Amino acid sequence: MSMKKNKPKIEQVISREKRISMVTCYDYSFACALAQTNVDIILVGDSLANVSLGLSDTKEVTIEEMLNHTQAVSKGAPDKLVIADIPYLGCQKKSSKPLEVAKKFIQAGADGVKIEWFRGCKKIVKDLVKNNIWVMGHIGLTPQTVHLLGGYKVQGKDRESANNLIKQAEQLQDLGVFSIVLECIKKDIAKEITDSLDIPTIGIGAGKYCKGQVLVLYDLLGLYPNNMKFVRTFFDLSRQVKKAINSFDQAIKKGTFPSDQESF
Repeated sequence: MSMKKNKPKIEQVISREKRISMVTCYDYSFACALAQTNVDIILVGDSLANVSLGLSDTKEVTIEEMLNHTQAVSKGAPDKLVIADIPYLGCQKKSSKPLEVAKKFIQAGADGVKIEWFRGCKKIVKDLVKNNIWVMGHIGLTPQTVHLLGGYKVQGKDRESANNLIKQAEQLQDLGVFSIVLECIKKDIAKEITDSLDIPTIGIGAGKYCKGQVLVLYDLLGLYPNNMKFVRTFFDLSRQVKKAINSFDQAIKKGTFPSDQESF
């Protein structure tokens, strides 16, 4: 199986002359809407564990659940670059087989996969790239292993940890990833990382110097309660949804829905 057929699309998206926009998406309907926007990349993130499934930890989402959501998004936005998170159970569990899992994501419609940094990720990235699978890296705050980082904290606050992040980014680039997500990293360190690489960085809580930015769709639309500093709500869709539902409820109780025009 080869991903080479998708190379022109990926090369166009990661062009150094352009800033990159990426949003998460978990379902067909939102994917259809995103298909008609200018957004560059759709990420089927394992954050769906929290946002869509109500789980407390991204580690709880299964491979099958991620595959189902990836297939739905890919159907809704067939002309967009779709990247899927390989979940903890498909990458970091001792019994996992990441290459087999990655191939399933490609078969489900993804153009590539994202892997969070952890102690054994270099071997996995090397194996996937060798098998012509496009890989996006992810360093800094890595939710799948947040317990090893002392919780949800900003990364790169001292020189030693900053140098470690720079080293991780350079190693991932050398292994062949096509871009790297920088999450919750001090903006000056994110700039150092971005300036040191030939591939683009995509920030989330990593300041303005990254080549691109990503947000969870439900966060930027105000549909999911998130008070993280880096989140900006671009539209309060939650308020509009509640208004519409209350209007629907009122129409039923007043007997104005359905009307004759809405009946057979």
